[in-house]
Amino acid sequence: MKFKANQIAEILEGQVVGDGNVEVDRLSKIEEGTKGSLTFLANPKYTSYIYSTNASICIVGDDFEAQEEIKTTLIKVAQPYEAFSKLLEYYNQVKLSKSGIEEPNFIDSSASYGEDVYIGAFAYIGKNVKLGNHVKIYPHVYIGDNVEIDDHSIVFAGSKIYSETIIGKHSVIHGGCIIGADGFGFSPDDQGVYKKVPQIGNVIIGDHVDVGAGTTIDRATLGSTIIKDGVKLDNQIQIAHNVEIGEHTAIAAQTGIAGSTKIGKHCLIGGQVGIVGHVQIGDNVRIQAQTGIGRNVKDGEVLQGTPAINYGDFNKSYVHFKNLPEIVRNINKIEKQLNKDE
Repeated sequence: MKFKANQIAEILEGQVVGDGNVEVDRLSKIEEGTKGSLTFLANPKYTSYIYSTNASICIVGDDFEAQEEIKTTLIKVAQPYEAFSKLLEYYNQVKLSKSGIEEPNFIDSSASYGEDVYIGAFAYIGKNVKLGNHVKIYPHVYIGDNVEIDDHSIVFAGSKIYSETIIGKHSVIHGGCIIGADGFGFSPDDQGVYKKVPQIGNVIIGDHVDVGAGTTIDRATLGSTIIKDGVKLDNQIQIAHNVEIGEHTAIAAQTGIAGSTKIGKHCLIGGQVGIVGHVQIGDNVRIQAQTGIGRNVKDGEVLQGTPAINYGDFNKSYVHFKNLPEIVRNINKIEKQLNKDE
């Protein structure tokens, strides 16, 4: 899809300096710009590249004045970075503006869907499924029985949404996610043989939630596993049965959260964090990468280490951790000297 400089300037409410009819069909970094690409200049450290870039269009600040000859057409705006972000959002909306129902697919006769939906080829839509307006279901997606997906939500290719799952508005489920699989529920009998505990709950995902590729969210044993509004989940995260995650919490990749743990709102959790089951984590908590959480956490705590300790204490202790061999050698020398003196 191609856009002219004049069209882009209209979207961004900017001013064209140069050829308003020049066309672009892709985006690029300013230092890697090629003919037909659009880039932007927001950081003064990259100013030198505007004189050498081969990008056809460059978004700049309205106070920019060229000190040398430039080849690219400029679009001057008040805030270049914000304008470029706005353009990315617009481009993404255009790119994702699919609609219609592709063949082949399976849509159960009891399923219903709203206006302007997209259902990709080889999708499976089960019994009593309800899809809202402008919902997009990409190819090879499985939607189990009694699932509800509200307006403007997207499920990308290859994801599996098990039965009874509820997904709110404007949420995004990226490719390869498994939502609503059984929780890890087994109980050993007298002989130590594990018997499965039926998992009959569901998963509830709120509005404006992003679930990264390959992430798994287990259904509850009873009740619901709940991901509240505005939560952002990275790729390859494991969320176990009956977990609750509060509003606008963000969690990085490869984190694992065991069953029945409750996490508050506005938390930031780094990558490869492990959290045991049945603990409470407060609001506005910060957990550094590769931390192990084995206890309840109060509001506002900042933690690192395994088991987790206060972030400041961890950094102070680390000074000693890395010097531990030398400290041990010095203690041994002191002990030897004391023994001699005795």
